[in-house]
Amino acid sequence: MNRFVIADPQWCIGCNTCLAACSDVHKKQGLQQHPRLALVRTPTQTAPVLCRHCEDAPCKQVCPVNAITRHDDAIQLNESLCIGCKLCGLVCPFGAIVPSGSRPVDAPTQFAHQAQGQLNDVPESAPALSPFLRWDAGIQAIAVKCDLCYFLPEGPACVSTCVTQALHLVTDDVLHQQTRLKQRLAVDAMPDLALDPLSLSQEQR
Repeated sequence: MNRFVIADPQWCIGCNTCLAACSDVHKKQGLQQHPRLALVRTPTQTAPVLCRHCEDAPCKQVCPVNAITRHDDAIQLNESLCIGCKLCGLVCPFGAIVPSGSRPVDAPTQFAHQAQGQLNDVPESAPALSPFLRWDAGIQAIAVKCDLCYFLPEGPACVSTCVTQALHLVTDDVLHQQTRLKQRLAVDAMPDLALDPLSLSQEQR
């Protein structure tokens, strides 16, 4: 089973700390600084939505350059290989992949002036326009999705920084522990049935 991060809306307070932490650690790593999670709000609750690292990931299937692969029980995206076709984001059932991009950093002065002069007459996309429809000259669109902060020994930054512990990393071990706990709780709730499997049929006579 692939690992993934899930949020509990009952504990989320919508503080955006997870988004800030995600953006910060990826920027320091030299990756796109756009947050890998999105905060969804309803009139009564908030919760971050992240990539579920699907076992049969649609994004991996449609990527034309194999920039999305399965590695270390997760679906990982190589930003260096991404060509910005946006197909992965369009097929994601959770809306957890978005295109993002930034202008070149520390471009040589002569090239910066040339680009500015050549692109003066190119209109920029409206800020409110969907990222899947944006087309800004000089910015290469790169797909952005949760990578479980593979470069951090302590795991996903959103999980470790969540002030209410609303975010949890789900693994095989965690699921097995929860299954055993539920089984114990079920047995404790019906002690008589656990000791005598025939008691239910006798009571029904």
